[in-house]
Amino acid sequence: MFQGASSLNLDAKGRLSMPTRHRDVLAASAANQLTITRHPHGCLMIFPRPEWEKFRDRIAQLPMDAQWWKRIFLGNAQDVELDSTGRVLVAPELRAATGIEKETMLLGMGTHFELWDKATYEAKEAEAMRGGMPEAFKDFSF
Repeated sequence: MFQGASSLNLDAKGRLSMPTRHRDVLAASAANQLTITRHPHGCLMIFPRPEWEKFRDRIAQLPMDAQWWKRIFLGNAQDVELDSTGRVLVAPELRAATGIEKETMLLGMGTHFELWDKATYEAKEAEAMRGGMPEAFKDFSF
């Protein structure tokens, strides 16, 4: 289960150094095999390979009227591997599609991660906070 936020910088080659706290889990559960793809909200999703395979199978079963969503998720997917120092290369096409250049936010989202351009994430988070809690949270006590 991945959770928490990390502010990270991509190196000059577009590599992301995964936080140490996630590396052991990724090694044990996915043999350091990951898949990165686009998310329609403007970030990237990073899956351990077994979780990606479950997600991919669900997407592939969508009806024809979801063909563009299949293209977004499946057509942009890149299989990658953590290197010996815990880095993963984020493809230039994926970086360009999401505006990710150097400063990023990596969010643990349970079964996968989201990778955001830091400025974009901060702007969207501030917008969400201004909008207040959605109805789905009505039964939560904070």
